[in-house]
Amino acid sequence: MTSSPSYRVDLGHPVDPGRPVNLDQGQPPEVTVGGYRLLTRLGEGGMGVVHLAQRPGGDRVALKVIRPHVVGDDEARARLAREVGSLSRIRSPRVAEILDADPWGVVPYVATRYVPGLSLYDQVKREGVITGRDLAWFARCLAEALSAVHAVGVLHRDIKPSNVLMEGRTPVLIDFGLARVAEDPRLTQPGWLLGTPGYLAPEILFGDDATSAVDVHGWAATVAYAGTGRAPFGRGPSMAIMDRVRRGEHDLTGLDAHLYPLVHAALDPEPRRRPTLEQVLGRLGGTTAVVAPRVAPVVAPPTAYAPPAPATQVARTAPLALVPPPSTQPMLDPGWSPPQTYVQAPLAERLRRSVLLLGVGAALAGATAIAPWVTMLTTLFVAWLLRSGSRAGSAVGERRRYRGARWYDAPQAVLASPFHLLAAIPGTIVLGLWAAGLALAAALICYTFAWPVDTSLGVIGAAYVAGLWIGPGGGRVRRPVRRVVHPVAARGIPWLVAAAVVLAVASGAWSLVQTSEVNWAPAAHAPWESAPLSWLF
Repeated sequence: MTSSPSYRVDLGHPVDPGRPVNLDQGQPPEVTVGGYRLLTRLGEGGMGVVHLAQRPGGDRVALKVIRPHVVGDDEARARLAREVGSLSRIRSPRVAEILDADPWGVVPYVATRYVPGLSLYDQVKREGVITGRDLAWFARCLAEALSAVHAVGVLHRDIKPSNVLMEGRTPVLIDFGLARVAEDPRLTQPGWLLGTPGYLAPEILFGDDATSAVDVHGWAATVAYAGTGRAPFGRGPSMAIMDRVRRGEHDLTGLDAHLYPLVHAALDPEPRRRPTLEQVLGRLGGTTAVVAPRVAPVVAPPTAYAPPAPATQVARTAPLALVPPPSTQPMLDPGWSPPQTYVQAPLAERLRRSVLLLGVGAALAGATAIAPWVTMLTTLFVAWLLRSGSRAGSAVGERRRYRGARWYDAPQAVLASPFHLLAAIPGTIVLGLWAAGLALAAALICYTFAWPVDTSLGVIGAAYVAGLWIGPGGGRVRRPVRRVVHPVAARGIPWLVAAAVVLAVASGAWSLVQTSEVNWAPAAHAPWESAPLSWLF
């Protein structure tokens, strides 16, 4: 192996030509690598330092600058190019896929999709364990991520909480620093130990060949951490942890009962007794990944590699065109579209949601038949508050997508609430006029069929509520409501309680309609009694 040369990077200000920039120790302002401006350091590992970076006019990426000793000769660079060529075929919303790379450049790098969320390790420490349907969703999505990796013939080999980032409740697999092309015979060279004790499969500790069962074991250990908040093989010296891994002595106390048998089987020390990844996906209801075609061929290595000539700015070789730059071509082949992340809920759960929403609508319709003006104005006021909260939530989500979660996000949202309350007024007025138009149309229909006043008011109230729900800007009303309704409808007992309360309120309101007169407050009487066309009524 040849000695790694010193290198420099393009800088936005003059530098001393005799002082190379060491990216392992930090970077001065305006450092660029491969046309990417390095914004801040995200972390580092055995292969290199990861930076948040951005090309002019492009999206932000996680750019890993490879350490010089990792690619110190042409053989190492060729191996990296092969790995990147295979990994660039991964197309899954569950994986931070490779967007660009330059294994042969003066400063080799790999750019992946930037995921601004917390790691699973940090999220569990901050917000507690994942439970119930959220844990089942997490386990399924992580298995789908592994399926996407295995579909291109690659093993990840280092599945662990710090290599899983959370986009809301959905995991995204990152860091292929230990991945190798599965058929590469150098995968298990004697004496190598690649991985993290406690999440590394026992056959690797014994020096056996790695198979997809290695990642199934890492999947199970990571799911166990997500559901219990602790490493399944405990803590302590590495040798003690590895001994427990070899013996299969794990602790799954507190893990969700529905996932316990599957995780327990996947942590079996004997690889042949573990479920396959396909069986895991079958149990969880996930889908097997489809391999995307290569976006572009891997370029051949240069005929010779030599250190750059001393200069303030270094001319670099052309980057490996795994994905064309955003400014020139689409990132993917025109015939390929990314998988949708939306997963439809089971029919029974959707029916439970409908019962709750229709029950609330019936209660509001009954309240309109009792006190029309008070109910309609109160409903519009609640819609305004919901739209304001939705705007505030969208602003927080956009900031987190741009620069990640921060501890001050909640206080910042509270301080910004007056602005969002004011900003939501115009849209709420438009939405209220839309709903009033539907209510007027319903009133004309009721008049045509000569329905009783109380029935007509109930229909008018239902039309008004429907207008607030489906009208222009109604999405900002629906989203906050769904955040409450969907979790309640996902579980049987909470749904039964909520449905009983909602239906009781609705039936009580309609009972009052039959026994009480309409209260037109703050008006003194019905609006048509003083209208020029009062003779029609």
